[in-house]
Amino acid sequence: MPSAADIIRDSVNEFSRIQNWMLIVKDTCPEAYASMHDRYIELKVTLSSLGVNLTEIDKIKE
Repeated sequence: MPSAADIIRDSVNEFSRIQNWMLIVKDTCPEAYASMHDRYIELKVTLSSLGVNLTEIDKIKE
C-alpha cells in the first residue's frame, strides 16, 4: 500500500500535468478541457484532504 507521501507526490505531479494540459486546450478544445476539469477537481479534493496547500501550485484558480 502506498504511503501518504507517495500519494501526495503522485497527485501533485498529476495535478501539475493536468493543469498544463488544461491551459493549452482551454480555447481550442472545450470538450477536452471539460473532461480534464473533472480530473482537476478530483485531484484538488484529494490533495486538499491530505493537507496540501494548493495556493502556490494551482494555476487554474477556480
